[in-house]
Amino acid sequence: MELVGRTAIDLAAAVRAGHASATEVVRAHFDHLAAVEHRLGAFVTTRRREALAEAEAVDAADDRDQLPLAGVPVAVKDVVDVADEPTRHGSTATAGDPAAQDDEIVARLKAAGAIIIGKTRCSELSVWGTSDDHDGIAVSPWDPTRSAGGSSGGSGAAVAAGIVPLALASDGFGSIRIPAAACGAIGMRPGAGWLPVQGADGEPHWFGMTRYGPIATTVADAALLLDVLAEGDTVREVAPLDTPIKAAVSWKAGAPGVVVTGAWREAALEAGRLLHHAGHTVVHEDPPYDRATIQAVVGRWTQGVGTEVAALDLDPDQLQPRTRAHLAAGERLAKARPVDDADATAWRERLDPFFADHDVLITPTFARSQPAATAWHERPWAANIASDFSTYPFCAPWNLADLPAIVVPLWQDGGRPLSVQIVAGPGQERRALSVAAKLEALVPRARHAPGWGVPIT
Repeated sequence: MELVGRTAIDLAAAVRAGHASATEVVRAHFDHLAAVEHRLGAFVTTRRREALAEAEAVDAADDRDQLPLAGVPVAVKDVVDVADEPTRHGSTATAGDPAAQDDEIVARLKAAGAIIIGKTRCSELSVWGTSDDHDGIAVSPWDPTRSAGGSSGGSGAAVAAGIVPLALASDGFGSIRIPAAACGAIGMRPGAGWLPVQGADGEPHWFGMTRYGPIATTVADAALLLDVLAEGDTVREVAPLDTPIKAAVSWKAGAPGVVVTGAWREAALEAGRLLHHAGHTVVHEDPPYDRATIQAVVGRWTQGVGTEVAALDLDPDQLQPRTRAHLAAGERLAKARPVDDADATAWRERLDPFFADHDVLITPTFARSQPAATAWHERPWAANIASDFSTYPFCAPWNLADLPAIVVPLWQDGGRPLSVQIVAGPGQERRALSVAAKLEALVPRARHAPGWGVPIT
């Protein structure tokens, strides 16, 4: 049985039925990791010995046939505690001491039978749209000259190259959807009520903008992981679109002055055409973006770094220069325009009529191809800001609104994946997943990038 490249659902079913052992599955994926990681830069730590021991425990478990992720290798972004591994948040300013115990969300993965094979590279304190540090650069398997995105770039790269079928990521400014899009994968940020991320001080991370979520190669795998993380069973059976929906398509960027290139605009239009031909109502209508919304998003992005630096008790002088500048910008904004919950409330109220009229919004995920795979952590703050805003203007408004949003790749442009973002109204995670699954079915695609030794279908 070919193990590497299979979906999480297939692997778990094989382990539950005894057609493959968890130990075999994990060993095969570690062998694949060893063959490709030097080109990929996805991981900051791996845990082969511990993972194989955990796989043996799954094989011996009396309830193995009940485990939804039995023997499935999973990668975890290095912002989450895994017992006996350091949690560095992408920063050498953090302590390198191993975590005393698993974070609750990691404990849920293990309880479901998943095997944590390692921790993935991310940008410092999850701030940036690229994932690189002094030890490596996470690249897109589809085009290794391009970044895997950020901040969960290592998670996206690991999934797209077939090292794992699933990865845990977090999203405060697009950090699940950006790397998923950059790496031709599925990535979902759930909305209010799902998987909030707490900072080290116990307060909502980035003033409530951040949530955990999955990166996967299929919508069904993403839905399963979402349920496991939330300890529920409400979305794992992705419902078909049996009744017509009304979708709005927009390629207007949330940030002013951003030019959306033709290929990405066409991706959103094609998603609309596909849904129209499938019997759904599709209209062109832009969300009610306004300057106050952009200011509120930027305020949380910059000031959130300050709260995290304080909560983690970091020495600002040990941060990367770009992050120090970001911290300083947040301190200035905190004096002039501190974060106010009313800003998020006002944005949600502006959106209420829009989502009363439309079941989902479809946008491009990017405005242009992601940045080059280079040492962005060595480049100035202004260069990073300009790159992130000009490339990724479509994700962050939905963090402020706390709405479910999922990205799904449609096709390629010059070998690089093109994807669309599907945003649904409050509490409509199931609808977002259903629309994503419909597009996935209408446009069969390679689940993995070619050239990495994995079956791509």
